[in-house]
Order: sequence, then C-alpha cells, then structure tokens
Amino acid sequence: EYFDDICEELTKYEEKYLVNPEYMSNQRDINARMRAILIDWLIDVHLKYKLVPQTMYIAVNLIDRYLEKNDTNRAKLQLVGITAMFIACKYEEIYPPELKDFVYITDGAYVKSDVLRMENKMLSSLNFNVTFPTQWTLFEIFKRKLDLDEKTYKLAWFLMELCLINYKSLKYKMSQIAASSILIACKTMNIYRTDWFNNRIGINEKDLEECCKEIYDFNAYNRRSEERFSRNAETD
Repeated sequence: EYFDDICEELTKYEEKYLVNPEYMSNQRDINARMRAILIDWLIDVHLKYKLVPQTMYIAVNLIDRYLEKNDTNRAKLQLVGITAMFIACKYEEIYPPELKDFVYITDGAYVKSDVLRMENKMLSSLNFNVTFPTQWTLFEIFKRKLDLDEKTYKLAWFLMELCLINYKSLKYKMSQIAASSILIACKTMNIYRTDWFNNRIGINEKDLEECCKEIYDFNAYNRRSEERFSRNAETD
C-alpha cells in the first residue's frame, strides 16, 4: 500500500548522502586509481565472508564520505577500507565477521586497536550517519517494479557493482546508477520497452543517457584491459 510513497521518499533522501565527485583533488597522497584498487580488494573480501550485497554498498559510501572530509595517507587507505566494511557489517549482517578477521585479512598491516581508533574517527567524522539508501536499496525496488528475470537481474547487478570501482560514477545519483544498470541490461537482453520502463521506474530514459554511457564505456574499457592481459599472458 505504501510502496510507491517509500520509493519516492528514498529517492529524495539519497541526495543527502552523495559526495563531491571531485573530492579526490583535495587528497595529497592518494588518487582515484588507489581507491579503485581498494574497492576491488574489498569486493573480494565481501565474497570471501559471504556478506549480503547491501554491506558492500554501505561500506563504499562510508569510504567516500570519509575521504571527502579527511586528507588520508596512502598507508592508511586500506585501514579506512576495512574499517568501513567493519562498520557496515555490524550494521547490516546478522552474523558479522569479528574484529580479528578484519585484522587478519590485512596480513598484519594493522592491529585491532588501529581498526577501533579508525572506527571512532570515521563515525565521529560522519556524525554517526550510517542509515541511508544505497544503489542496492533502489536497485531492489526497481527490480521488483519491473519484475526482472534472473539473467537480466544478474547482468544489471554486475554493471552496478562495476560502478563502485569507477570514481567517475560519483557524479551520478544512486537511483540513476541503479536505473541505468537495469536499462543497459534490459536492452542487452532485448526485453526493453520505453513505456514499460519509464512508467514503472519513474525515471525518463533521456535522463539516464549520460550515466548509461559512463557505465558502458567503463565496462568496455575493462573488457579491453582483460583481453590485453590475456594476450600478454599467452605470449609469455
């Protein structure tokens, strides 16, 4: 009964937790490539501990919002990452990994007290605001509205997860990323219909053109990189 009202409220609420898409220019010791490497590694950690999808999206949002406010040394970047994941797990998971597990995956780079100090610093910096909609929240809503089949759903999920790594995607709203990932997947699977998509999602396809192009180009770039890697490996 309240489904549409909840969806509308979430899309309004998302803007409060967007970050400045140019925040990395204020960082003196880290860059967008280091962020991408960190998040790619965290995705592996997320898979290793079989965490729910929402945990990953919360963690990345915490990382970006923290880095936006705090100049961070590259030696501490991994600590920021695992601390964000630690907080997200405690918030979202029924059985979260323990503190010792997060220390273990850093291969001795940090100790428990390092993570706890960073946790206090991160939460204080973000005013303890860890309740917010993510790309995943809105993605699940859109999936339900469109009644996506399993293959289209998984392809859209894959595309949306790539956006976590791509620093350029920060200039788009969470709802735009979720909707654009689904739009590309629907067109790829040849099930897209303009009226069906626009009416159920409530976002016009034209408003997603730029975001769709960014997702498509980033995915194409990664495919070309993988192909070059494979050819070089075969040559070696």
